[in-house]
Amino acid sequence: MRFEGTPEYVATDDLKVAVNAAVQLRRPLLVKGEPGTGKTVLAHEIAAALGAPLIEWHIKSTTRAVQGLYEYDAVARLRDGQLGDPRVHEISNYIKRGKLWEAFTSPQLPVLLIDEIDKADIEFPNDLLQELDRMEFHVYETGETVKAVDRPVVVITSNNEKELPDAFLRRCFFHYIRFPDRDTMAQIVEVHFPGIQKMLVSRALDMFYEVRDVPGIKKKPSTSELLDWLKLLLHEDMPLETLQERDPTKAIPPLHGALLKNEQDVMLFERLAFMARRKA
Repeated sequence: MRFEGTPEYVATDDLKVAVNAAVQLRRPLLVKGEPGTGKTVLAHEIAAALGAPLIEWHIKSTTRAVQGLYEYDAVARLRDGQLGDPRVHEISNYIKRGKLWEAFTSPQLPVLLIDEIDKADIEFPNDLLQELDRMEFHVYETGETVKAVDRPVVVITSNNEKELPDAFLRRCFFHYIRFPDRDTMAQIVEVHFPGIQKMLVSRALDMFYEVRDVPGIKKKPSTSELLDWLKLLLHEDMPLETLQERDPTKAIPPLHGALLKNEQDVMLFERLAFMARRKA
């Protein structure tokens, strides 16, 4: 099983090496990078390339590690006991399987995505160490041990909002997805918009990278935002001349709402345009 990218996902050589190394070692692949650089989509594409089922566990600030194993609904069992429900005599009726349990017992080798692990409490990664290392856990309520049939391919994403513990990092194969350079970005655009006019792409990329390079910008536009912007430009049939204008007094790109996502950045570009008009 080797990952070589897919027709829908442009993977750089270093990313392919990282994915295949993690698959070979059966170590969790920890992927970091700017939001919008395709970390979550990577797990989908690995599953598609390997012909494996994808199991997704999207982490929130309230997510606890034990929820990935299982949850015991004692309240429902108590309620059923008061109502005389015969299900109450079988405790397994009140065990809800988590995503790790699902991955460990999958009849086919799965890809398990643990998405945005840094959103959870700082202890969350540590609480998963033993289970990810041994690929097994104990269900105390039923006395059974759930053990992985085969070590699943685990992809863990992080937006770097929190530092992850060293003990957790030691158990992972790490890869940082760098923001795509211009040539790679052009390939990504071609995948999403086959046959798009090359001059339009060239000028749109000029403006896109100019926006990213503006000093003081708070939220740099990402790959997904570029694709949204291009989709709007095509839908609105934006004249190429509009993009070719390099008038500094019109610093804000057309349909900028797809690229600039907070008022501070919009005001920054408005100030730049105002200063350019005063100098003109």
